[in-house]
Amino acid sequence: MKINIGSTERMIRIIAGIVIIGIGVYYQSWWGVIGLVPLLTGLFRFCPLYAMLGMNTGKS
Repeated sequence: MKINIGSTERMIRIIAGIVIIGIGVYYQSWWGVIGLVPLLTGLFRFCPLYAMLGMNTGKS
């Protein structure tokens, strides 16, 4: 996997993922599982959708 997410976007994704998961836990809703997507893409610094579209916000 090639890194295609920059450092600023990485932090935003991690924070957003944690917040979404926290809201899901607070309201006891399965919607919190959606928070795993931005959290994992932020942690791995790779977004499959960006790869398919040829996008890259990281340093080249």
